[in-house]
Amino acid sequence: MALPISINKLMETNMIESERLELKEGFNPEKVLHTMCAFANDFNNWGGGYILLGVSDTRNVIGVDEKQIDSIMKQILNLSNKIYFPYFPIVEPVKYLDKMLIVLYCPGGPARPYKAPKRLGFKSEYKYYIRHSSSTVVANNQEEKELIGMSNQIPFDDQVNLKASIADLNIQLIKSYLKESGSTLDIDDLTFEELCKSLNIIDGPKKYLRSKNIGILMFSTDPKKYIKTPWIEVTVFYDEVGDNFEEETFDGDMLSQITRALQYVKNTVIKERVQKISGVAKARRFFTYPYDAIEEALVNAVYHKSYEIDAPIEIRVETDRIDIISYPGPLPPLNKDNMNDDVVISKRYRNRRIGDFLKEVQLTEGKNTGFRKIRTALKNNGSPEPDFITDSDRVQFITRIKIHPEFKEAKLGVRAGVQA
Repeated sequence: MALPISINKLMETNMIESERLELKEGFNPEKVLHTMCAFANDFNNWGGGYILLGVSDTRNVIGVDEKQIDSIMKQILNLSNKIYFPYFPIVEPVKYLDKMLIVLYCPGGPARPYKAPKRLGFKSEYKYYIRHSSSTVVANNQEEKELIGMSNQIPFDDQVNLKASIADLNIQLIKSYLKESGSTLDIDDLTFEELCKSLNIIDGPKKYLRSKNIGILMFSTDPKKYIKTPWIEVTVFYDEVGDNFEEETFDGDMLSQITRALQYVKNTVIKERVQKISGVAKARRFFTYPYDAIEEALVNAVYHKSYEIDAPIEIRVETDRIDIISYPGPLPPLNKDNMNDDVVISKRYRNRRIGDFLKEVQLTEGKNTGFRKIRTALKNNGSPEPDFITDSDRVQFITRIKIHPEFKEAKLGVRAGVQA
């Protein structure tokens, strides 16, 4: 089965974080087994990970002896059966820089918690393995309890949708996505079923294949038939009372929602001002709201929203600010008291598949970068600091972006895009 991501992207970009990438110069069956188990457990809902055989820790390409590839592939199959419950990654030999590598794609498993023998010898004890940063470790007592508590708790985006079949996925949307992401999947040599399996967006017995929720969100023309309120609502208020407003709803596949909602905000809300400064050749340019900050805030909302809750993502444009709202609030350890700290680290994700699909088309970079990117875009525009808001019960999450101070004098009730 083909890999969902090219070897070039794995080796040459930072699209896959170090926590999700294990580089092995040689094939050590015991260490590979433990890392497979850790990725299957997907303790933080990062989406599993990748093991590259034939690459050193410093990304020096050593390669795998081509004569050993078949033997290693068979050993990996045997290792898969030693995990409890049996777990089978996608394994593919690939050529890179004229050398052969073996890539294991290990998505989060459907039957966690998984455990594996500590040693490959006779009657070895079984342990639960997880990832700590870029290392594979045995779970401690507290982590083991958490892992057991996650039994059969598959993140919603990776669950099978029993109402949706493979026929509900749109081949044109898939092809468009693969083209935009620069995928190396050979579409012409794959059946539609094989293509969907390579993207890990379907599951189930051959005669009863069903789409996963991630497939519906990304590649269905009408996700709302299968998932609660999977759309974006934009409301632009032209007065402080709230009597004068415009409302737009953006539905359809996830990528087109994001693109169309952002374009609407750009055309309707964002205005530019140019100031010529005496004695300075370059004019000063700034905007009501920097587009990059709005884009990052919306993508974060799409990424972290619960698609099990009957509430859409909201973009509320007031006369002096934009609030981007998603439901529910952040997962622990984030709370109302630490959300605006200079350094904010989120340990666990609500959705484990959405991020990878958004990263493939450069809509997000990786974990714990969103707040920093928003702050940077606002600072570069001369805008005030953002506010990240939730409540004690974490009911909702609001990213508040305030208008540039030099636009505050604009008359209320004047439509965006028209000079006051």
